[in-house]
Amino acid sequence: MKSIYGCDMRGMLSFQILWLLSKKTMHGEQIAKEIEKRRGEKPKAGTIYPALKELKESRLIRGRKSGKLITYSLTEPGRTALRHALDYFCRSFGEIIEESR
Repeated sequence: MKSIYGCDMRGMLSFQILWLLSKKTMHGEQIAKEIEKRRGEKPKAGTIYPALKELKESRLIRGRKSGKLITYSLTEPGRTALRHALDYFCRSFGEIIEESR
């Protein structure tokens, strides 16, 4: 399910992928390891690669194949979608985070 913000915020996987790719280009395994650092659990290939495929089909990321690896990077529409998603996240969860501190 897509939102008007360009990525699915339900599980926030797409949001995390866009955010990670805003920092540097990465291949799928690197993205999975970075998510594991933050969540404490590594997403399965059956979770991460469909999300990458959807983001690529939505033109929010691009993939560049080198040998067996595909390295992903954020597109300009992806940067715009990330800004909108960050704004949405802050409006939705900012108060919760602040009250929890």
